[in-house]
Amino acid sequence: MEYLIKQYSLESGALEIQYIEEYFGEFPRRKTAAEILARLSDRESLILMAEAPLPDDPGSLVPVSYKVVHEIRAEESIPKLRDLVERLRGHVEFDGRRVLYSWIGATRRDWRGQGHFRALSEESEAWALASGFEEIVVKTKNRYHDMRAVLAQLQFNVVKFERNADDNSESKVYLAKHLPAEIVRDHRSVRTVVHAA
Repeated sequence: MEYLIKQYSLESGALEIQYIEEYFGEFPRRKTAAEILARLSDRESLILMAEAPLPDDPGSLVPVSYKVVHEIRAEESIPKLRDLVERLRGHVEFDGRRVLYSWIGATRRDWRGQGHFRALSEESEAWALASGFEEIVVKTKNRYHDMRAVLAQLQFNVVKFERNADDNSESKVYLAKHLPAEIVRDHRSVRTVVHAA
């Protein structure tokens, strides 16, 4: 199977993500275009979206999965990112290195298990390597079993676990993956990437 991936500019990508997140019922709060713009406006980032044909209308392509990654620095001014860097100190080396944060992403329920998110992840790894990043980090919750399984398949390693004393399913899991030059050799998805207008 060949995956169709669109790479978006910041402004149009922020609007597309705001639109597609309406299809994800499990998110307690959806991101707005304004939030995405505020987070990404002064840093290197990548916005990708996978499209696939509708089952009952193969001629119509719809967005089915998305992924947003951005650089994260040793010194952050955004409070949430500053907190993330502090939580990862001693587990991920930020000083003098380019680290990419896998911020948000998901696949619509009817298209899960078909490799769309893997294709987006592999494309973001290829972009990160070409852009000089050395490591990717991601944060998830213990209850997101599907996400943890995908990250395991993509060979992310757990670097830190923060247990929630009241509810272990709410515990935070931090994972990381180094980006050696040969990483793209292990990619399995066949992808066509186009730049959205």
